[in-house]
Amino acid sequence: MSNHKKNELFSWIKTLVITLIIVIVARTFLFSNYVVEGKSMMPTLQDGNRLIVGKVDYDLHKPHRFDIIVFHATETSDYVKRVIGLPGDRLEYKDDTLYINGKPLPEPYLKPYKEQLGGTGPLTPDFTLKEKTGVSVVPKGKIFVLGDNRQYSEDSRIFGFVDMKNIVGKVDVRIFPFSKAHMFMFDKYNSASKS
Repeated sequence: MSNHKKNELFSWIKTLVITLIIVIVARTFLFSNYVVEGKSMMPTLQDGNRLIVGKVDYDLHKPHRFDIIVFHATETSDYVKRVIGLPGDRLEYKDDTLYINGKPLPEPYLKPYKEQLGGTGPLTPDFTLKEKTGVSVVPKGKIFVLGDNRQYSEDSRIFGFVDMKNIVGKVDVRIFPFSKAHMFMFDKYNSASKS
């Protein structure tokens, strides 16, 4: 083999090794792949959807209301839910409307699901934070999460607050199925609800 071909082969191998290292570092520290299991986030996310979860978002800032997150629910299970209550919030649902600190807050991402129900009842039954958690205000370092499929979601109404240190990351992109690919970071309600 000539020196030119050896150099070219070495260059290709070096490029592949560097690329592999970059992918491993990115996968380990920056992003994670997640597969949705179950129907608790329908219609936003379906069973089997593949997601890209940004792991560094919350190293740079705190979660925002209506972010979709993945968190460690147990030592062996991760859940995907939507952030509803932030530290210091007083939260309640009344007449299928979210109230944060006494003010109604629209949830536009639920509109398609409410339309599917066709007025057959509330998507989110009435409750107060105190009724579900025993406290009136979301504690410091904690968040209150709900699944979009409120009638079939195991969420903070059942297991209580999520500790922020248990957050894996923010759902940035749905990559599969390709026909439903979506970049969640550009949703208007995420940027409008940074409180």
